[in-house]
Amino acid sequence: MAEAAESPGDRGTASPRPLFAGLSDISISQDIPIEGEITIPMRSRNREFDSSTLNESVRNTIMRDLKAVGKKFMHVLYPRKSNTLLRDWDLWGPLILCVTLALMLQRGSVDSEKDGGPQFAEVFVILWFGAVTITLNSKLLGGNISFFQSLCVLGYCILPLTVAMLICRLVLLAEPGPVNFTVRLFVVIVMFAWSIAASTAFLADSQPPNRKALAVYPVFLFYFVISWMILTFTPQ
Repeated sequence: MAEAAESPGDRGTASPRPLFAGLSDISISQDIPIEGEITIPMRSRNREFDSSTLNESVRNTIMRDLKAVGKKFMHVLYPRKSNTLLRDWDLWGPLILCVTLALMLQRGSVDSEKDGGPQFAEVFVILWFGAVTITLNSKLLGGNISFFQSLCVLGYCILPLTVAMLICRLVLLAEPGPVNFTVRLFVVIVMFAWSIAASTAFLADSQPPNRKALAVYPVFLFYFVISWMILTFTPQ
């Protein structure tokens, strides 16, 4: 009994047992395979290769961007609740529409400062300044979309008004008169309503429910100013 008993000092001076000392007693059966190969699935490899555009030619890149812009145009022409414009936003479409509309609003005279018509820079600034102002208003009201997403939606929804400007230019080739003005008024009103409906379909869900009217009202004024410039346009 005396020899088996250990003193507190002996326990303190005993060497500690190794942490992984018991692992040497574990035997691995020969029937369990312990070798293998780490591979990446072919599907993930192909997906990574497809998403990379480093090896893509310039022609393919341009065609891919043009197809994306065309799809967004179709979403505006057939407005419905969709996140395509918000998820895959870009500013190529708004830039093309803005430049096209500003060019069509130019009068035919060489010195357009004397005929009272809007200059290209004036139309360009009005469009982009209005879109930026509406975007800032949306963010201040608590909208949950980014700055460039809002610019993308507002810019793409100018498409119906750009079509209205093209139709009005064709109608103005005929003799001016009450019928001519009535046709242009009808076209502008329809396209104005189309732009409002398309923009609200994309932006309505991004605003708080109790502030949707405050967010839609500046959009109404923005497209109304553009519609007024189109309706009052007269070539020289």
